[in-house]
Amino acid sequence: MVRLRLKRFGRTHAPTYRLCAMDKRSPRNGRAIEELGYYHPCNKNEDEQVKFNEQRIQYWLGVGAQPSETVANLLKKQ
Repeated sequence: MVRLRLKRFGRTHAPTYRLCAMDKRSPRNGRAIEELGYYHPCNKNEDEQVKFNEQRIQYWLGVGAQPSETVANLLKKQ
């Protein structure tokens, strides 16, 4: 089963995340099927915190991918 979830990058106390389509069984920072955007929670400018490829996200949701709780909340905000 494919899930849309976040991979953590960055350094201590300054995380950045990439939104990825991944197999449910793979580890958090494991191999991704496709990278769909990024999320920078530490960025002061709220317009630049989230950037997602909405067409590809809609494609993955259309073929049955399930978003994680965090990703679902981010998609609602955007």
